[in-house]
Amino acid sequence: MSRSTARPARPPLKDRVPGGTDGRRMLLIGFIDKCGTGLWATAMALYFTYVTGLGLGQVGLLIAVSGAAGIAGAPLGGRLADRFPLVRVIICTQLLRAAALLALLTTDDYLLLVLFSAAGALPDRATNVLTKLYAARVAGPDRVRYQAVNRTISNIGWTLGGLGAAAALAVGTTTAFHLLLVGDALSYLVMAVLTLRCAEPPAPTASRVAAASTDPAPATKASNPWRDRGFLAFTTGDAVFFLHDSILQVALPLWIVHATDAPVGLAPLLMVANSALVVLFQVPLSRFGTTTDAARRLLGPLAGLFAVGTLALAVSALGGRTLAITALVTAAVALTFAEMIHTIVSWEISVALAPDDAQGAYLGVHGLAQSTQRFAGPLLMTGLVSTGPLAWPLLGAVLAATTAAQNHLVRRRLTGTSLSVPKVTVSEH
Repeated sequence: MSRSTARPARPPLKDRVPGGTDGRRMLLIGFIDKCGTGLWATAMALYFTYVTGLGLGQVGLLIAVSGAAGIAGAPLGGRLADRFPLVRVIICTQLLRAAALLALLTTDDYLLLVLFSAAGALPDRATNVLTKLYAARVAGPDRVRYQAVNRTISNIGWTLGGLGAAAALAVGTTTAFHLLLVGDALSYLVMAVLTLRCAEPPAPTASRVAAASTDPAPATKASNPWRDRGFLAFTTGDAVFFLHDSILQVALPLWIVHATDAPVGLAPLLMVANSALVVLFQVPLSRFGTTTDAARRLLGPLAGLFAVGTLALAVSALGGRTLAITALVTAAVALTFAEMIHTIVSWEISVALAPDDAQGAYLGVHGLAQSTQRFAGPLLMTGLVSTGPLAWPLLGAVLAATTAAQNHLVRRRLTGTSLSVPKVTVSEH
């Protein structure tokens, strides 16, 4: 008898995505979120210019003020998640985002537009932390793969939303702009309805509380991330790593135009390539960071990718169309893989270092890394572009040094030699 060479059947998709039914539902909610955000984010500046009649300086100031206000959203959302049921907090942020967006339709007054935009930025930035917290609780040790699937789906959603916005902007009427805004607001309402169907995930303290002594003595004071210098240092390092967002989205297009012989049309193509690479490789790469120590070891390759990407940007300005295109493609690919590797490292280690009794507060403080970069990163990138090619190797050296410092810090935390919070158990395979 011949031996069968048939491979075992792969489990259905619902069994390959961690998190169970509620996890999959939250992935769908994230997809809808990015579709709606893609509709509005790509048209927001043009809306304020053509529909409400703001000048260029006014639009810039409005976006800057909103970004500054959004910085407070991450720690505020994390703090609320430690005190109230997580699902209810998520629903509240979704409804607030819809209300703030729809309020823009009611006025052309500049101060009110700034106020409504800032009010919407708070729950918007809080949502990122809250969904991360939900994923950490519902996916458990599979949280790295869950986040990889989430990023893949989010990139697809953002792309679809951007295509919808492009179609509407081709029309260019006030009604088209209004439809984009309303479409984004409706996406938040749909998300709120779907979130109502999600069960509250078990809080990380539940099992510990159940196993604790029945002694009626008062509980010990919860850990405070603002007093945890090690965690604050980790968050600061992560803010530096998040500069890959501003390099790709802000610096790269400006650099192409002002410093290289590459065609201007290369900029959007590199953005498409960025999204495509994330969709193709984020999930496969996640298997290299399934434990906290494995994620820490990825800091070495991350330093190398940053070095290649920044050096390639410098080389692209040496002259010649072919050299510029080749170097810019190399830079975009290297920085995209740096983005994916950093996502794995940041996700796994930030959750692992957050003590169970204050997980929301810690992840909220960690959310400041991305919020702060979104505010300060574009300003830094415009300065680097104006400085010239030598600025890129210098930035690469700073990023590489930060990876070394982060590696040292995380290793000390994992071995328990310098802990200001209780030691955290790393996730399992």
